[in-house]
Amino acid sequence: MNYHVGVISGDGIGPEIIAEAKKVLDRIGAVYGHTFECEEILMGGCSIDAVGVPLTEAAIAQAKASDAVLMGSIGGNTATSPWYRLEPQLRPEAGLLKLRKSLNLFANLRPAYLYEELKEACPLREDIIGDGFDMMIMRELTGGLYFGARKTEEIDGVVTAEDTLTYNENEIRRIAKRGFDIAMKRRRKVTSVDKANVLDSSRLWRKIVEEVAKEYPEVSCEHMLVDNCAMQLVKDPKQFDVILTENMFGDILSDEASMVTGSIGMLSSASLNDTKFGLYEPSGGSAPDIAGKGIANPIATILSAAMMLRYSFDLDKEADAIEAAVKQALQDNYRTIDIMPQEEEKKSLVTQVGTKEMGDLIVERIQKP
Repeated sequence: MNYHVGVISGDGIGPEIIAEAKKVLDRIGAVYGHTFECEEILMGGCSIDAVGVPLTEAAIAQAKASDAVLMGSIGGNTATSPWYRLEPQLRPEAGLLKLRKSLNLFANLRPAYLYEELKEACPLREDIIGDGFDMMIMRELTGGLYFGARKTEEIDGVVTAEDTLTYNENEIRRIAKRGFDIAMKRRRKVTSVDKANVLDSSRLWRKIVEEVAKEYPEVSCEHMLVDNCAMQLVKDPKQFDVILTENMFGDILSDEASMVTGSIGMLSSASLNDTKFGLYEPSGGSAPDIAGKGIANPIATILSAAMMLRYSFDLDKEADAIEAAVKQALQDNYRTIDIMPQEEEKKSLVTQVGTKEMGDLIVERIQKP
């Protein structure tokens, strides 16, 4: 099969980690008889430098013409980059928000899985980690506070900022259905996270989730306030299967979940619409402080490519092969700097490698079953 993949290399470490994911896709193509035709799409700070805006209509058209989009990272140092002296709508992240909205990417999937080989990198106590954890955070991506009306104005001599949090029942219902569908393929438990003790939007969220839950009698459903969920993620992460939540809560909780896995450089993500189309990206940022040093962890991007094969192309065996190759590289004791053990005696048991080397090691371990 031939697949047309839009590629947003972006800023910072983006081009480096995307290069490794493309090598992995080439290997999958060679082993399984597919062709992945990659077309570069300009977005982020690099687009600002080139054409003055973070995302053009032409770039959106390119993305829509692709079978799926694989992204590295966008943005830079918010304290020093000239991109962040621009108006908010012209900054790199505005391009990503616009792309999500233009492609109707309402469902964000962020798996948080603790590899046995990386337990030493987890900041939690061993008795909390236990046998590890495996959760999926399902975040609504095109509504809520990030997309509501906003303004800053002076009122009676006082500068006042206002952001509006809005959800309607249809937006909630479609993300809830996607969350329960994912749970059906996993351990059949949904934890819906809200702030229903304070927010009207959360009370509506809870009401609609309860309605959707009736359509999935095989799936258990519980409600949890967002502050309690943040606590439970570090107290007992293995209790979670699918965490279903709104945009801002999901943004915060997914980053917290990433760190209890040991490194944000290990976490993939997918953003899906109503069809098979999706945008796939690592959960981490552009890390401008290490860009060009060849030390960034490419595993999250490579695992994002695996998610692309699974969710957009229905290539489950190929996705399994990538995930198995990643696991094997870790079992063979190769580590990038972010997942190196902290204790000196344990450091001697593993080999530290760079971005390119880790990509090569994973490519070497992709085999057809």
